[in-house]
Amino acid sequence: MSTYDRRAAWRAALACMVTLAVAMGLGRFAFTPMLPVMLHEGKLDLQAGGVLASLNYLGYFLGALSCAAIRAKPAHMVRGGLVATAVLLLGMGLLQGFSAWGVLRTAAGVMSAWTFVFASGWGLRRLAETGAPALAGVIYTGPGIGIAATGLLGGALGRWGSEAGWIGFGLLSLVLIAAIWRIFGDGEHAHAGAPAPAAAPPSASASAAARSDARWLVGLYGLAGFGYIITATFLPVIARQALPGSPWPDFFWPLFGLAIVPGALIGARAPPHWDNRLLLAAAYALQAVGVVLSVAWPTIWGFGLGSLLLGMPFTAITLFAMRDARRLRGNAAAGLIGYATASYGVGQILGPLFAAPLAQRTGSFTVPLWVAAAVLTAGAFLFAMVWWRSARAKAVQMP
Repeated sequence: MSTYDRRAAWRAALACMVTLAVAMGLGRFAFTPMLPVMLHEGKLDLQAGGVLASLNYLGYFLGALSCAAIRAKPAHMVRGGLVATAVLLLGMGLLQGFSAWGVLRTAAGVMSAWTFVFASGWGLRRLAETGAPALAGVIYTGPGIGIAATGLLGGALGRWGSEAGWIGFGLLSLVLIAAIWRIFGDGEHAHAGAPAPAAAPPSASASAAARSDARWLVGLYGLAGFGYIITATFLPVIARQALPGSPWPDFFWPLFGLAIVPGALIGARAPPHWDNRLLLAAAYALQAVGVVLSVAWPTIWGFGLGSLLLGMPFTAITLFAMRDARRLRGNAAAGLIGYATASYGVGQILGPLFAAPLAQRTGSFTVPLWVAAAVLTAGAFLFAMVWWRSARAKAVQMP
């Protein structure tokens, strides 16, 4: 039985927030503001940049799949993943060559997946123990804060070259890791020798309707991965093409990150009785509009509003998908969450591989962005369709 412990709850929430800022914002997405610098230096062309991005997302996919087989303590996985993330960031500045960068970005993807999964599990458990589950939204502001930091610092650090930028991100990660290191020892004694929770009894999730809903969730969650990742990978490049000579392109990426913060907090407070499929449909639709704005209105205002609409639902989509997996499978939802995460990862891998070669041949991201918006729109429509079909079936069954 949990008892409310305000200080311990906030320690856990803030530690996990910083963890996700390092693992996701820096370890995974620092590449976005550094790509224009590396392109300008001639170290990469656009197609090679797309391959490096996809290798990172491949690492995330493999890391997510492997989590179910790992039996290490969550705190150990989080600490190890954080240190590895900092080392890999430093390596991007200290080592040269596409092959070395490919290995580093793939490994960084694996570390970000491990750290995200195990920090989420550790943090949510600690919030339950301390009687403050509502602070979960604070944890998931971490990626947005990290993305905003990479965007604001990337342009400044990049003025000294990409090597200085990567090394700067690595050193910043080490400082943040040192600040939260001891917090992941909280609650260890309470779990020493604790029995494993009993397996959940079979539930109605075995029904054909629930199995169908689970398949739809896995498939449609992958559309979100594809739909946002083209903009998330190439936003500064896209904005610089549309606004040559303007100082504003460096600010759209941090604006995307800052928009994630209120989106995560609002999403975490969505009432439990609201249908997750409709919430996901609305979130997909918002992201689709955000992508369209960068194509249809390629101005400072269009990119600014588009960045906000793309960023706000970013973490909320993950929260709603996890919540729907728990609706379908209860305490046995880990497997379904793993499949959905893998589907999302496939979408992320395919996005840059599709967009970068096409943009390099045509000199524009217009077609890839329209395709991304269409994919998100299709996802929104299909989630609404699945909800409507389910609601109609329930109405027919009622006496």
